[in-house]
Amino acid sequence: MALVAAGGVGLTPFPAAADPQRPSTSQEAAQLIAAKAHDLEVLTERFNEIREGLKAAQESADRAAAELAAAEADLAEAQDRVRTVARSAWTGSGLGTLEAMLTSESATDLMDRVGMLGTIADHNNGVLGEAEAAGEDADQAQASAEQAAAEAQEQVDRVTAERARLDQQIAVYQAQYARLSAEEQRASRAAAERHAIQQAAEAAEAAEAAEAAEAAEAAAAAPAQEPRAQQPRVQQPRAQEAPGAAAPAPAPVAAAPAPAPAAPAPAPAAPAPAPAAPAPAPAAPVPAPAGGGSSAAGVAVDTALAQVGDPYVWAAAGPNAFDCSGLTQFAYAAAGISLPHSSRMQSQMGTPVSRSALQPGDLLFFYSPVSHVGMYIGNGQMVHASTSGVPVKVAPIDSMGSFASARRMAG
Repeated sequence: MALVAAGGVGLTPFPAAADPQRPSTSQEAAQLIAAKAHDLEVLTERFNEIREGLKAAQESADRAAAELAAAEADLAEAQDRVRTVARSAWTGSGLGTLEAMLTSESATDLMDRVGMLGTIADHNNGVLGEAEAAGEDADQAQASAEQAAAEAQEQVDRVTAERARLDQQIAVYQAQYARLSAEEQRASRAAAERHAIQQAAEAAEAAEAAEAAEAAEAAAAAPAQEPRAQQPRVQQPRAQEAPGAAAPAPAPVAAAPAPAPAAPAPAPAAPAPAPAAPAPAPAAPVPAPAGGGSSAAGVAVDTALAQVGDPYVWAAAGPNAFDCSGLTQFAYAAAGISLPHSSRMQSQMGTPVSRSALQPGDLLFFYSPVSHVGMYIGNGQMVHASTSGVPVKVAPIDSMGSFASARRMAG
């Protein structure tokens, strides 16, 4: 019997897990997180495809086991029938060759009876042989199916181990991102404080220079003002010399008061606090899907949109968590259409459709080979489970990049 060996899935060997890189900035860490998250999604879709193959292999093994049981039952029945015929011939309770010879009334009658006995024996031998052959075929089929299931299970185990390594790397990068981000924030605050202190110092230096300049200007102006003030005291005796006795000299004029000291330099301004992180923008409202498409596609779109906000979980297909192909499988199952839990396998189903002819409900595939799927909802938007740590959301088609193809599953 024909078997589907692990769903026809062929995998290249997994590369050895490299030591995590050490980013020097939070931007580099964020880029590494995004790259590893994409690797995880690719691995997830490979796992989903292998799991589909494992499911097919297990179903083949179950069918082979059922066929083997039926063949063994047929063989047992044929063997029992042959034994019954042989026993009847031996005990004389049935028609045997010797009895046919003794009871035949003529040579023609004898030949007819012998011929009938030969026909019965040939039939019994044929039934016995067919039952034995069917049993051997079923036994071989079961062995092949079990081997295919075992190989698929081994691949599942390998992918699961690889996924654990990727999860660990992503956790390392996320910790590095948090640490680097905190360090960069502290460095930014320190730089702002240093800038504020420098500005305050420069302002103080400028104030001191202005004060010194004013003092120097006042000192230079004081000697020039003093002779001008004393000039009337020299001329006044000559003006009063004729009347007689000299009048006492007038009191000397007081020197001009020193200029008031300049205002003290302002105290250095306190360092400006680091700006608070902006509040996250509120989630954009889910747009209503554009018209068009079949009723089944409409049900799928409504079902997918109802999952917006549900978490992304590796290899999940609902009802409360999803990966990319699990979401589209779940949405179309609600419309009565069965899809495999694999983006690559989904990309080979339905009818191809150009991007310019998209309708709500069409499935959109990304990367080469295909490793991501979303559902078109109209107006250039899609709903999808994008990547680890990001819930199901609505986003522009071009937000993913690497658009590969589109397929229509209904209508």
